[in-house]
Amino acid sequence: MKGKKRFNFSLSSVAIIAILSSIVLPTSTFAADENGEDFSLTIMHMNDTHARVEPLANMVTAVKEVRAQKPDALLFNAGDVFSGTLYFNQFQGQADLALLNMMDIDAMTFGNHEFDLGSSENGHASLSEFITGANFPFVSANVDLSADPFTGSRVSNTFTEDAQDSTVYDGMVKEVNGEKIGIFGLTTEETLMTSSPVAAKITNYKAEAERAVAAFEDMGIDKIVAISHLGYDSNPAVGNDLMLAEQVDGIDVIVGGHSHTQLNDPTVVTTDENGASKDPTVIVQAYQYAQYLGELDVNFNEQGVVTGSSGHLIDATQKQADPEAVNILNTYKSEVDQVSNQETGAVAQKPLTNPRLTDSDVSVRANETELGNLITDAMLVKAQEKMPEVSISMQNGGGIRAAIDQGPITVGEVITVLPFGNDPAVVQLTGEEIKQILEYSVRLAPEESGGFLQVSGMKFAYDSTKEAGSRVVSMQVKNGEEYVDINSNQTYLVTTNNFTVKGGDGFEVFAQAYAEGRVQDLGEIDWEQFRDYMVEDLNGVVDPVIEGRITDLLGKDLEPTEPPVEEDPEAPVKPDPNEETPDPNGDGNDQGEHPGDKPQEDPKDDNKPVDEDKNNQDDKDSTPPPSSQNNGGNGSNSGGSILKVSDDKTSPANSGSKLPNTATNMYTYMLAGVVLLAAGVATFIFKRKKERKKAKA
Repeated sequence: MKGKKRFNFSLSSVAIIAILSSIVLPTSTFAADENGEDFSLTIMHMNDTHARVEPLANMVTAVKEVRAQKPDALLFNAGDVFSGTLYFNQFQGQADLALLNMMDIDAMTFGNHEFDLGSSENGHASLSEFITGANFPFVSANVDLSADPFTGSRVSNTFTEDAQDSTVYDGMVKEVNGEKIGIFGLTTEETLMTSSPVAAKITNYKAEAERAVAAFEDMGIDKIVAISHLGYDSNPAVGNDLMLAEQVDGIDVIVGGHSHTQLNDPTVVTTDENGASKDPTVIVQAYQYAQYLGELDVNFNEQGVVTGSSGHLIDATQKQADPEAVNILNTYKSEVDQVSNQETGAVAQKPLTNPRLTDSDVSVRANETELGNLITDAMLVKAQEKMPEVSISMQNGGGIRAAIDQGPITVGEVITVLPFGNDPAVVQLTGEEIKQILEYSVRLAPEESGGFLQVSGMKFAYDSTKEAGSRVVSMQVKNGEEYVDINSNQTYLVTTNNFTVKGGDGFEVFAQAYAEGRVQDLGEIDWEQFRDYMVEDLNGVVDPVIEGRITDLLGKDLEPTEPPVEEDPEAPVKPDPNEETPDPNGDGNDQGEHPGDKPQEDPKDDNKPVDEDKNNQDDKDSTPPPSSQNNGGNGSNSGGSILKVSDDKTSPANSGSKLPNTATNMYTYMLAGVVLLAAGVATFIFKRKKERKKAKA
């Protein structure tokens, strides 16, 4: 009888422990599907390398290291290999391809810049050569190249289980450990406006994504990856990754590009455009310029539903360059080095300095400068060639990195001045928003600021003795041969670079406009724009002057120059960058830097140059601005839920997802505590019973 009681007591204790354990344990591990174990897939990804060929030698090493640990890992390229440096100007994608072919890429989609040469004399001949030489296939469900005379022979408008290298498919299938993965591509329709697709047809992303998902499901495939060059939170008028995740059921992973977004952790979308719950879609993107290799681990249950994910970005610039890749690179590098010394055909009539307050009374980050005027004039004139309604240009002082010597201007000098290869963009702003932007620009005056804006097509006066946020006294836009006051309620088109327009240097107004879809990419590269302006529009004679575009009143009243002119809100605003109005300099602010790829050091710049392929923006991290982290601001008209997921971390909305190591450890300690507590209670009860029994005896 005594043994039976002890057995029953032990059984009860075990039951208690088992029940408590069942509450704790499932939250700290991947929950196995009730019909079997989850299938795990590793995806490596890269995007928007933009002819940064030299860092690709480091990327080769990063890819090899991941595959050494995970040999079944897939590698996807989300587009925009073309355009950005002399490597592209000289070799039109072949230098990049030589190193990409070393990476065993599984599939690539097209970026908008892949179509930059479409309207040239040779059309898409370079793109055709790139496709033909690739030892990997291409996928794009919404780009049809079959009618193009150069690329047409490389196109198979099908969803295939037998993808071949050097061929373009709507979609393809890869088999990993017995599981089939459906893969398709998408390219932004903005390409029709920003590049030269010519005979290439680009259709609606949503309709083609739905077609792709249906095609894979008809093939019995329930694990689907979209390689997207739509942009993470780009212009909602043409779609973006957040909208794609909300609007199209059945996509499990979106490998993104185009917006150059640095997603250190994956984004998981769990609701549709109407706010209703949906199966999770994981979104990743790996910034730009071959700086990072993305690595994503994603788990699926037997129904093909994502049950967990974790991901991170690998800093490829910290890897040792692959020796074989370096040897291949050197066959191209020597020629590029020679080209950088070639003259553009433009001649500086005097030295164009890039002053800083460490060795000058003025600074590119605090005052109007001749070089700043030259650059913003180039931005404005070239933007007006595509969009005549553009009336103002703005360039952050931190993005102007070097001076230009007197005499013939070389290609290398141009790139050294604007080393980041930024895409110019056009944004719609009200007069009131322009004022807020200018207030932010001069908020720290007379100290320096990387966000201090050089301008063209306008002039403004501010008073640095006033409180920050209330300093701008007047602002005018050029209209024909005169300046008129900027109307706070009127909308103006402003061109700037894609770093600033996304909120770089802390410009929240720009970031908000970007989030609301008021930004359009021009499909250009800033240093090429600058070079072409000096040669084509100035006929090679480069002699900018200070014009009084930016004036610090320093406590004085603004002096009237002529009777004010009332602005007609209906009249078109067209600036004339050649107008000159003498006036004193302005002042400026903070120490913000600009992200980019291997800028060279300005001898007058007391700050260290940006490290090769490293991001440095105002000493802040490079996560996207608030607008690109929040689905409420992506213009998708939904209340969709977005959950940030980091390495070993998933959304609580995803059953069976893995928690961070810290959480796992916490629950382990809790479990141990519960077990000890249960054992203690059992021991206490047993002893009390024993004592009572003795007492009765």
